[in-house]
Amino acid sequence: MTDSQPPRGITALIPGAPAPATPGERAASQLVHLRTAEVPLPLLAAAVELIAPQLESEDPLTRAAAADVRARLLAVLAVPGDAGPRAARAGIG
Repeated sequence: MTDSQPPRGITALIPGAPAPATPGERAASQLVHLRTAEVPLPLLAAAVELIAPQLESEDPLTRAAAADVRARLLAVLAVPGDAGPRAARAGIG
């Protein structure tokens, strides 16, 4: 069988290897467990930007995790007075 032919018979039932995770998918899965952060505010803003494309993912779990993490990060960024001039420390869980 060549690569141009679709699998037939029993091999059609065997799923192919999953596509490698994108940086945004990895970030979303790692950050969803984050409860406390003390990082420069630009890093939080960059994380929001990095995760944003995952809101359109085909995988519903990736979309949900990305939305949750993005909302938590945006909440930290929006808290006036809690952040110093260059860093934020807030519970986001």
